[in-house]
Amino acid sequence: MEPQDQQPAPSIQQPIPQSEPQVPETNLPIQDGTASVQEAQHLQTQGMHLPPEQTILANGIPLFPNPDDTFAALQPTIYNNGGFANPGVIIPQNQQVLGLNSSDISHPVNGNGLSADDIALYDRQLRLWGMEAQQKIQSANIVIITMKALANEIAKNLVLAGIGSLTVVDDQIVTEADLGAQFFLTEEDIGKSRAEAAVNRIQKLNPRVKVIADPGSIMSKGASFFGNFDIIIATDLSPTLLAFINTATRLHNRQFYAAGTYGFYGYIFSDLIEHDYVVQRDKSNVPTTIRPETRTRSIVKVETQKEDGKTIEKVQKRELYSTWDLASETSLLPPEYLKSKRRLKAVTPALSCLRALWAFQQTHNDHPPGNNKDDLGTFTRLATHNHQLLSLPSETLRSEFLRSFLQNIGSEIAPVTAILGGQLAQDVINVRGQRQQPIQNMVVFDGDKMEAEVYPLHPEGNLGRAQLELATNPMVPLGHVDPSQMIPVDPTGMMMGTGM
Repeated sequence: MEPQDQQPAPSIQQPIPQSEPQVPETNLPIQDGTASVQEAQHLQTQGMHLPPEQTILANGIPLFPNPDDTFAALQPTIYNNGGFANPGVIIPQNQQVLGLNSSDISHPVNGNGLSADDIALYDRQLRLWGMEAQQKIQSANIVIITMKALANEIAKNLVLAGIGSLTVVDDQIVTEADLGAQFFLTEEDIGKSRAEAAVNRIQKLNPRVKVIADPGSIMSKGASFFGNFDIIIATDLSPTLLAFINTATRLHNRQFYAAGTYGFYGYIFSDLIEHDYVVQRDKSNVPTTIRPETRTRSIVKVETQKEDGKTIEKVQKRELYSTWDLASETSLLPPEYLKSKRRLKAVTPALSCLRALWAFQQTHNDHPPGNNKDDLGTFTRLATHNHQLLSLPSETLRSEFLRSFLQNIGSEIAPVTAILGGQLAQDVINVRGQRQQPIQNMVVFDGDKMEAEVYPLHPEGNLGRAQLELATNPMVPLGHVDPSQMIPVDPTGMMMGTGM
């Protein structure tokens, strides 16, 4: 069912014209009043240098001769959260997770099912998704990268659900700012490892789950590090680092989630590569056939069986996914959106702003826009460009929304992290249980509307595992925005009430 037309809130501000976008006024402190816009480069992103003679895949992901060279291309300054390996440092090979090896992987006590204690503990969720799904959940080994407010919520829900193991990777120390929206930290933890301080309290939620703290930098790991886990969850990281982690997870055929929040706004991205799940239902008079249902989803197997005198149909479906860099930058909305003006009008402008933020970070050493004329002008052009690229109506991208989005960057709001953290954790449980359709593939949370809509963002061409095939023509590198597609802006009229 198509969403109904939504009337824009009354405002004295005029809609942003297609040709002359307005730059929002912000109350953020000026970070660098002399900063100038840095141009994107065709063959390298600022702060990132690929190895010489690097093969580029069709989806823009560099193919590394050795999977453990994945992170060697990054400079130590590319992510301002610190802790990266210095240039020339040898990346570890076949690195094992401290405290986690093949003998540590959680399995049911009796080898075939859950113990009596487990059945008593997980009774309610066993009634919800069944014994088989719970066994799959209990054997899951998951890693969360960066333990901030959003990761707190994800970890809480996964540990209470009874996963096998949770590894927390975070090389930062606890600061006073961390106490505002996190519930695993206290004032006594200030100055301590954020990973170790959080793990001590996470473990108390469920002693049956192996919880491991890894206070090292994610950049000190080889790509094979991710082969130790079933699911990798990266939160509140830069788009460049997310792309490289996603490359490593693809090379090791591991499921990947990325998520982040910016005050009242946030997102969840999933790359499950190719994921099968089974829908069980009463058999209808219309036979179910093996066929594509959408561009990303197809029916691959149909079985029937008798249960309590009824004929039950088990339909196995397969979802195909795209990589982070494709979904976050160049992919368009599916055709069913383009055919409906009402549906396009209902798309949150937060999607355009998120893409603008990620593109901005790619050319500014992962820094968000500061409160200066150059940064605000660049962000406004990027947001307008992405809005047009998605074929969204210009009247839905207003200057007051741009202002609100920019003012929310850098803040964590507990209700927002609770909503997105719960949704991501629930999807991980669904993926392990293989009983329900998973997220496909980008969730955008708009706190102004209190909505978390799912948008399937995929490029033309191959999906799933086929995106790792070699191609002869390299693509524009991650984060690049073609200047010829940008809307010209008069720099003398960009600031709004900033006194500049």
